[in-house]
Amino acid sequence: MDLHDRLDPVLAIAAEHAHDVDQRGRFPVEAVAALRESGLLGLTLAPEHGGLGGGPQDLVDMLSALAGACGSTAMITLMHVSAAMPLASAPPAGAPGLLGDLASGRVLASLAFSEAGSRSHFWAPVSQPARDGTGLRVRAKKSWVTSAGHADLYVISTNTADASGVDLYAIAAGTPGVTVDRPWSGMGFRGNASSPMTFEVALGDAQRLGDTGAGTDLMLGVVLPWFNLGNAAVSLGLSRAAVDAALRHTAGARLEHLDQSLSALPTIRAQLAKMSIDLAATSAYLDRAADRIAEPADDTPLFVLGSKAASNDAALRITDAAMRVCGGAAFSQHLQIDRYFRDARAGHVMAPTADALYEFYGRAVTGRPLFDPPAERAAEGAASATTDGTTSAGADGAAGAAA
Repeated sequence: MDLHDRLDPVLAIAAEHAHDVDQRGRFPVEAVAALRESGLLGLTLAPEHGGLGGGPQDLVDMLSALAGACGSTAMITLMHVSAAMPLASAPPAGAPGLLGDLASGRVLASLAFSEAGSRSHFWAPVSQPARDGTGLRVRAKKSWVTSAGHADLYVISTNTADASGVDLYAIAAGTPGVTVDRPWSGMGFRGNASSPMTFEVALGDAQRLGDTGAGTDLMLGVVLPWFNLGNAAVSLGLSRAAVDAALRHTAGARLEHLDQSLSALPTIRAQLAKMSIDLAATSAYLDRAADRIAEPADDTPLFVLGSKAASNDAALRITDAAMRVCGGAAFSQHLQIDRYFRDARAGHVMAPTADALYEFYGRAVTGRPLFDPPAERAAEGAASATTDGTTSAGADGAAGAAA
């Protein structure tokens, strides 16, 4: 597989429309169409399903490049991959051809986990199905759903009917009771259609991923490693784009009264140096995280937790510095650094938030359980399933996801 042969045409289209997508807050239909045709929506799916068989490092390379071209397109792609991996791990019985459709680009998928009642604690849905005269039904209010109204399939979470665990279901976009609550308007990623949605739908065994109650393990053991790594890659791509733009501008812009470029100023060079070092360190850490997810080791859970948090924070620092060194030129938007700056702010507050990941990381390195059982009812299954009380569920999940 030559990733760049497939990716380069998509990058050209995404970059061509990125400014318009951002300014108008519209879904990047051109770039998503190119992704569907490229086969890259099947990057991490197995060849027997028509996928490309790519691994974690391939995901980092693809998403970081896409983020540099169009952050919204990168997030849409990330959410498709994050939905495809649990579907591949536990295919719903009622959709035998689904993996092939995901791999070919015929189906664009997304996750619908977060709910207003539990906010960024995505692993703890508050919705719970009930039985009526026809079977099991749920009314789930999902607060942030990327590609809302544009995806063909949503992987939703809900409590089990007896409230003993969490289930995941694959819900087709055309299912009666699937609605987008309001248009998306955000500070960053303005084209990724992250609207709230309501799923007032019937649920059946044929739509469920795995056995009943398997949702928590799928969310934490399969979705989380791929999502955190991919989200970190988006932050990396935004950071790299900001550094490149700042270097170009400061080398080309001149102070005529001094007959020198902006980069001749020691204060500017110092900021550029700090940005470049920060970028290099973040890239190296993310490469190490990709290796650990591909070939799990004892410290794999730490990389799963740390990759997103570290990369999100680096993107905040780097894009802020880029705005500072480029001054009014960055503020006036023609360098597009303002877009990288705004897009970078989303990762830090996207569930699981960077602050929550730091807290989990701290628990892991100090030997504490990730979840206090009384505090996180929905996560008790994953916590109690670990043999050492810390992060073995994440390690096992990372191993399964990479297999």
